[in-house]
This record gives sequence, structure tokens and C-alpha cells, in this order.
Amino acid sequence: MIRVAVAGAAGRMGKTLIEAIGASDNLLVVAGFEHADHPRLGEDLGLICGLGPLGVTLGSDPAAQTTAFDVVIDFTTPSATLTLAEGCARHGNAMVVGTTGFDEEQLLTLQEYAQKTAIFVSPNMSVGVNLSMKLIELAAKALGDEVDVEVIEAHHKHKIDAPSGTAVRIGEVLAKALNRSMADDAVYHRQGITGARDPKAIGFSTIRGGDIVGEHTVLFAGEGERLEITHRAHSRNNFAQGALRAVAWVANASPGWYDMDDLLGL
Repeated sequence: MIRVAVAGAAGRMGKTLIEAIGASDNLLVVAGFEHADHPRLGEDLGLICGLGPLGVTLGSDPAAQTTAFDVVIDFTTPSATLTLAEGCARHGNAMVVGTTGFDEEQLLTLQEYAQKTAIFVSPNMSVGVNLSMKLIELAAKALGDEVDVEVIEAHHKHKIDAPSGTAVRIGEVLAKALNRSMADDAVYHRQGITGARDPKAIGFSTIRGGDIVGEHTVLFAGEGERLEITHRAHSRNNFAQGALRAVAWVANASPGWYDMDDLLGL
């Protein structure tokens, strides 16, 4: 049995994860964390999630429980993730990180912690999304500069970063396949008289509204035809199931930096 902690346990994704772990045969929730001012600290995780009591209370200090869990699943904020990673690196707890919004310096710091413990990072835990990225890579290499590429993403109104981490990762896949640079060719904003489209541009459009779980489309627009590759998430459960697969995979991994390509053998 793999002992699992959930960071961000009282959030939308955290609740979904706890419910999914409860239905698993080989995983056990042993801890859940939130920030120090959260109003439900000290309450039973099962009751917070609308389940029966689990006998595990919501806490705010992961460092005090590092001996209790084997793997922590983290869907929080970049600063909270780094604080958690520091303790996990010190005590050897593996991590599954679904947090997005890291800047370059924060990612480098997280990678340094991966020298001391196993850290699995994916901006999107959906197996379908990660398979779609391979299709996007294949299409980009085949179509090359014959088409214009645009990334369109949509999420719920509570999401705090834009574009989504998944959209950024898609952009990186496109840039590599097309021999372009995200730093030079990504376009996040258009307004007014913009002039003709730069043929090397990788465009991004962001939609925020309602309860949209997550949608990503890559548009390859050519002369006379266009190709669209789309993934739509209908619930958070698919992200949770991907995260649980990552937990089982990373629990016995050596220290290092891992992602969905490692898990899926892509």
C-alpha cells in the first residue's frame, strides 16, 4: 500500500483526488494539507470531500508529517510547491506535481530538488492530453511552415494563470517541432492594427468562464484547409486518474525529474 498525502486537499482538484484514492486498491490517504489560514483546518478530510470520515485531518505543516507519507500529490501554487519540495528533498518523499504557473527560476529550483528525490511533473495529468501532444508534434513536423499555428485554451473562471500550463507545454512542443522559439515567436496578445501575421508566430488565445474543466485546441491553418487537434476534459476525474498512475509509477523511482512521457513510454 502506497501512503499518499494531498497538498491543496480542500480545493476542487484535491477533493477529486481524495475521492479517487479512496476507491483505489493500492493507495491510502494519510495526510492532507492547506495554507495556514484555511478555514477548515483540523476537519476530517472525508467530511470536507463529502465522504464518510477517513480519520485523517486537514493540516498546514507538511514538514511535521514527512515520515507519514511515501508520495505527495501537489496541486497548489508555485511558491507552495517549492516549500513542499524542499522538505520532500530533505526527507526523500516522492512528489507528483500538477501545479502550473512556474517561472523559469522556480522550475530550475524544483529541478535542483529532483536531484535528491523523485519528482514527477506534468502541467496536465490527463493521459489523453499527453497523447494529443504527440499527435500535435507529428502534425507540426509533417506540415511545417506550410501552415499557421494557433493554440486556443478554455478553463473555468477561477483559474488564476494564463495561458494554461498545458497550453504553454503545447507551445513548447510546437516550437521544437518547427525549429522556432517560444521566447521569440509566441504571441499572447493581439489588439488594434497588428499588421499581417508573422508566419513564424505561435499564437495563443485564452478563454475563462463558467465551470469549463479544460479544453485545448491546436489549429493548423493552411491555404484551402485546416487541421484541428482538440482535447476536452468533461470532469476532473481524468486528471485524478492520471495523477494516481503517476503516484504508483514514481513511488519506487530513483531521484530524478520525470514526466508523462516516462510514464507512458512515449
